[in-house]
Amino acid sequence: MILAGVLLRSRFHFFFPDQLRAYQEYPRVMFWSFSLFNAGILLMWPAILEVVRLVHRTRPGWAKWGGCFVIFGLFARTFHAGVDHLAFQLVRIQNVESATSAVADSYGAFHIFSILNLPILLGWIVLAIGVYRAKTLNLFRSIALGLMSALPLGVLKGTTIFSIIAVAGLCLALVPLGVKVLQDGPRPTSRNAVLVIVLSIILSAVFYFIGQAG
Repeated sequence: MILAGVLLRSRFHFFFPDQLRAYQEYPRVMFWSFSLFNAGILLMWPAILEVVRLVHRTRPGWAKWGGCFVIFGLFARTFHAGVDHLAFQLVRIQNVESATSAVADSYGAFHIFSILNLPILLGWIVLAIGVYRAKTLNLFRSIALGLMSALPLGVLKGTTIFSIIAVAGLCLALVPLGVKVLQDGPRPTSRNAVLVIVLSIILSAVFYFIGQAG
C-alpha cells in the first residue's frame, strides 16, 4: 500500500504548493495516494512488532531500541497525515491559494511530534542492524530495510527517487519475511479463515459508517 501511494503521486512535484495544486487538479488521485500511504503506515505496526520479536531472541537491545524508534516514527507520520488531510480540505472548501498560504505561514511550527524527527530516521537503521546481527535477514535485505530512513518526512511530502528506493527496500526486506512467518505459523482451518474474513468485512463496514456519522 505504501509503495502504491508513493507511485501514485510520483508525477507531481515534491514540495507542498505543488501537492496542493495536484489535489485541486486531480483530487481522486491525490486522495488515493495519501490514503494508501497512510493506511500502509498504520497497518505496519504488527509487522514491526513481529520483526522485533524475532530480533529480541538474540539481540534484545537492538530489538527494543530499533522497534521503539520505528513505532514512534509511525506515530509521527500518522500525525502528519492529519495535517495533510486538513490542508487538502482547505483546498476543497476555500481555494488552493488560501491553503498554500495557511500551510506556508504555519510550516515549521513546533508540535510534540517534532521531537521524533530523529528517531524516525534512526529507527530503521538501528532495526536494520539488529535484524542483521540476529541473523533474521541477510546483509542485502538488512540494508534494504535500512533504506527506509531515506523516506522523506513531514507535511505534504511528495515523491522523490529516494521515496521509491526506500519503500521498495521495505518491500524487499519484509514481504519475504512475512511470507515465511505465515508459512511457519499455525494454519487456520478453512472455516476459521472464512469466519475471520466475514467478520473483518462486517467490522470494517461498521467502523466506516460510525466514522462517517461522527
